[in-house]
Amino acid sequence: MGSLREYRDLEIDWSMTPWDAVTLYLEWGNNSWHAQHQPVRSKADYSNYFVVYTWDKAPRAILVRRNSEEARELVELDLPEQMGRNFLESVGHLKGVYPPNAEVRTWLETQLRAKN
Repeated sequence: MGSLREYRDLEIDWSMTPWDAVTLYLEWGNNSWHAQHQPVRSKADYSNYFVVYTWDKAPRAILVRRNSEEARELVELDLPEQMGRNFLESVGHLKGVYPPNAEVRTWLETQLRAKN
C-alpha cells in the first residue's frame, strides 16, 4: 500500500459515500436515485474517495479506488487520537464504514498537500 503523497494529484470525489459507491458500482440497475453521480457506463469508470473505517479499535481513513470490478485500498491513515475519538462519538461508537466528516476531510486535505 502506498503513501498519501503518491496520490496528491489524484482527483478525489469528496461527495462519494460508501453507500453511493455500492449503489453506483455494485447494485443492479446502477440507480443513483438522487443523480448526484453520473451512471457507470463501463469498467473504465471509477471513483477515488475516502472512507473512515471504525471496525478496529482506532478509526482509520482509507483512500479507495472503485470501479465495477473491484475496490482497491490505495492508502490507510490512522486518524489522530482526538480526531478518532471525535469521529467515534459522531457515529455513536458504531462499527462501520463511513464518509469522512468535515473535521476528517479538512485533515485529509492537509495531509494531501503536505510537502514531506
